[in-house]
Amino acid sequence: MFFGEYSLYYIITIVLQAVCVWHSIKKGTQQKWLWIIIFLPFIGALIYIFSEMFSRGDLQQVQSGVVTVIKPTGHIRKLEERLRFADTFQNRILLADAYLQARMTVKAIDIYEASLTGNFSENEHVLMQLCLAYASIQQYDKTISAAQKILQVPQFARSSAHVAYAMALGKVGQVPAAEAEFKKMSGKFANYEARYQYGMMLNEHGREQEARQIWQQMADEKQHLSGTEKKFQRQWINAAQQALR
Repeated sequence: MFFGEYSLYYIITIVLQAVCVWHSIKKGTQQKWLWIIIFLPFIGALIYIFSEMFSRGDLQQVQSGVVTVIKPTGHIRKLEERLRFADTFQNRILLADAYLQARMTVKAIDIYEASLTGNFSENEHVLMQLCLAYASIQQYDKTISAAQKILQVPQFARSSAHVAYAMALGKVGQVPAAEAEFKKMSGKFANYEARYQYGMMLNEHGREQEARQIWQQMADEKQHLSGTEKKFQRQWINAAQQALR
């Protein structure tokens, strides 16, 4: 009985550590937390959870992370079975979204592209997801093409798909056009992902001082954000601080 309980404790500890390490790397806080999580088993993980994850949005990430560690393909298999049972647009897109989240990008793209037919030929969600998918595998021309079909859609303006579009423009050498798109998303205390990527583009094109100004402004804003805002934007603010270093 003792060994069974000990084994369960060991498994729970490993899972908690794995989830916390995954979350810390995703948030860009590994330099601060990694040694605590690894060298203080269980206790270190609990400290991290209550310090860094204790919000509704982050708890959802923890739940997702636990599922990923314990049964990484379970959710996808269920969606695949659901699609085999009922080949509907909704079931296809749910599966494609899951593929994209799991970084099975080519599979996701195949489904998205095949779904752009009939009444769904210009579906906004699918096109925005395609922007992200194409950009992640450096198919920048396709990113631009997909984005240009939804430029006037209101939700595109502040989306990650818009960031991917601006980045793609810069990657293909259309720097003035990329800069114009990034400036649409720039502004104090907002759009941290876009501002960080804007700085990256400027830095790649030899405009290091301008890039550093953007990143410094992001870093300076951190102290004025609420706790929830800091958690939500931590990934990009930390990335900007690392870029400055």
